Amino acid sequence: MWRHPILKVLLLTYVAWGAWHWNANRPFYQPDGVLAEGEPQQTNIENGEKLQIGRWTLTIRASYQITARVLAREPYHFDPIADLVPEDLALGWGPMSDTHILRTIDISQSDRFYYWHARPATLIARDAIISHSANTHVIPQTRAIAKALARLRPGEVVTLTGDLVDAVRDDGRWLKTSLVRNDTGAGACEVMLVTDVRP
Repeated sequence: MWRHPILKVLLLTYVAWGAWHWNANRPFYQPDGVLAEGEPQQTNIENGEKLQIGRWTLTIRASYQITARVLAREPYHFDPIADLVPEDLALGWGPMSDTHILRTIDISQSDRFYYWHARPATLIARDAIISHSANTHVIPQTRAIAKALARLRPGEVVTLTGDLVDAVRDDGRWLKTSLVRNDTGAGACEVMLVTDVRP
């Protein structure tokens, strides 16, 4: 059957990678009930410190800590800001951390956006979905933090500590963080320099 051994090796490698990827990203089961009750904690900073990460200059806009359920996680390897932001996390807290409610909401990510669609049976208002969930561009401070972020699975509850930042690259590309939780659309994502990851 296998006249070309290299094709067999490639197929087996692809199947093994697919199995590993599925296992690493399979949803984490959670029972019904609110899992992350508190609101994100934020303290805005005037004239914040500037930090350099590779080609990017970061300006701290606020200290930030959030305990939330991972609604979705999307890694990015080749898009224009992947050198700074290797992945996005869609995070939910309050009612958006409750499995009972999330069963009635379809969630996805692509092109650096987080999308949701509430089914007719949903028990939560549109404004509550917006104000209790966010797409967060996560910037790992260290390699260890990058590994911890990459291991997160949808359904897990995590506490992230760090800073909300604006970022400018040496070629002029820029990112601006949201500083509120009730915005939506382009510009509504939090840009977070993550300094600590805890379950």
